[in-house]
Amino acid sequence: MNITRRRGAVATFVTLGVCLTGLAAALNVGWIILNVHQLHVVYFVLGIIFFSVIIAGLILNTIFLVREVRRNERQDSFLNAVTHELKTPIASIRLYLETLQRRPMDDAQRHEFYGRMMEDSDRLLSTVEQILRAGEANAKGVVKQGKARLPVDLRQMTHEVLAETVRRHHLSNSAMRLDDQAGARSVFVAGEAQGLRTALLNILDNAVKYSPGGVDITAELSVLREDTVMLRITDTGLGIPPAQLKRVFHRFYRVTSRESARIKGTGLGLFITGAIVRQHGGDTSAQSYGPGHGTTITVRLPLLSALLQPIPRAAEQPELRA
Repeated sequence: MNITRRRGAVATFVTLGVCLTGLAAALNVGWIILNVHQLHVVYFVLGIIFFSVIIAGLILNTIFLVREVRRNERQDSFLNAVTHELKTPIASIRLYLETLQRRPMDDAQRHEFYGRMMEDSDRLLSTVEQILRAGEANAKGVVKQGKARLPVDLRQMTHEVLAETVRRHHLSNSAMRLDDQAGARSVFVAGEAQGLRTALLNILDNAVKYSPGGVDITAELSVLREDTVMLRITDTGLGIPPAQLKRVFHRFYRVTSRESARIKGTGLGLFITGAIVRQHGGDTSAQSYGPGHGTTITVRLPLLSALLQPIPRAAEQPELRA
C-alpha cells in the first residue's frame, strides 16, 4: 500500500515537472515568435539566459523531490526491517523463558533452550551493533579516535570469519572455501581489527542470506601491484540487476526484485562495509551478471609496506637488544 502511494507520488512529481517545463518552453517560444521583429538583441539574449535558469530550476526541483520521496521510502523500509529484527529475537527469548518458568525440564532440554536464547541474543546484539556502526559511518570520512591501527593478517582474519559464518548459520564446511592466490606472501594491512572483521562478516552474511537455493561461497585472496591486497567474495545466489550495482553500498538501500523482497534486512550491511573499507584507505565494488547469476563483492586494501616481505621464521629473527 505504502509502496503504491509512493510510486504514485513519484509519478506525480515527474509528470508535474515535465508539464511545467513544457508549458514554460511553449510560452517562451511562442512569445519570441510573435515578437521576433520587435526584440532588441540584448533583451533577447537575457531572456534566453533567464529562461534557461528557470527551466534548470524546475528540473532540479523535480529531481530533488523524487529523491526525497525515494529516501523516505528507504527509511520506512529500514524502520520496518529493524522493528522485525528487534522484535523477533525478543519474542523468542521471552517464549523460552516463559516455558522454562512454567514447565519442569531435564538438563538436556534446559541447555538446548539456553543455547537458542544465546543465539537470539547474539542476533539482537548484532542488529544493535549494525545500527550503531551505521551512525558512526554516516559521519563521512571520520575515523573514530582512540582506536589503534595495528597490523592485521587479512589471510587469518578471512579464515576466521569464514569459520564464524559457517558456525553462525549452521552450514556445512563445504559451503565456503578460501582460494588463497597470495601464496607464501604476507597480506598484512594496517587497521582496526574489529572494524575489518565486521566489514567481512557483513559481506558473508549477505551472501548467505541472498542464497536461498543453497550456499556456495568462494573467498579469493590475492595481491595486486605489490601494494594492494584484494579479497573477492563470490556467491551463487540471487544476483543483482546491473542498474543497481553502484547503489548497493548506499545507506538503507536494498535490491528491488521479487525474490529479494521476501528476505529480511536493514539495508545497512554493505553501507557499513563500504564506510569501514574507505576509512582504511581501500575501496569496495560489486559485480553481478544479473538476477540468478550470483554476486561478487570485491574489497581492496593497501598492504602494510613494512610487512610486504615474507615474515622470517622464529629461528631466523634477529635478537632484540635492550
